[in-house]
Amino acid sequence: MSFILATISTLCILISALLMVYGWYTIRVKKNRNRHKAIMITASLFALVFFMIYMTRTVFIGNVMYNGPENFKFAYTVFLTIHIIFAALGAIMGLFSLYLGFTGRFQSHKKVSPYTAIIWFISAATGIAVYLILFIIWPSYHMDTNLWQAIFGH
Repeated sequence: MSFILATISTLCILISALLMVYGWYTIRVKKNRNRHKAIMITASLFALVFFMIYMTRTVFIGNVMYNGPENFKFAYTVFLTIHIIFAALGAIMGLFSLYLGFTGRFQSHKKVSPYTAIIWFISAATGIAVYLILFIIWPSYHMDTNLWQAIFGH
């Protein structure tokens, strides 16, 4: 079950990131504010679906522990920690960027949102890499565990 939910949630975050690129294109190149807004709302909804699936899996099933080579575990843990920091920061900045856009504070939105997008792309890319490491490269389907153990091990 972890594999299915993780795959769906990872696809959601990939779609969200791709939509963000398209949303950026529609505002910067095409100057189409209405289309930009619709695309960014859709991208945000895909990110929300990701988060809901991730939290459901975390609470009810657990997380998958790292199952790769021991000599790579420290690097993976650092990488995962960086991903978690960027994901949290991206979520906060994403909400702030949405707030600025919805309240018509376009100058502030225009200043903050490029940084939000960069952080979100880093979060999405590292999240996809974590998925590949845990479920494709070194899968361990029978090691569902709590969040703390999944990050730091035993």
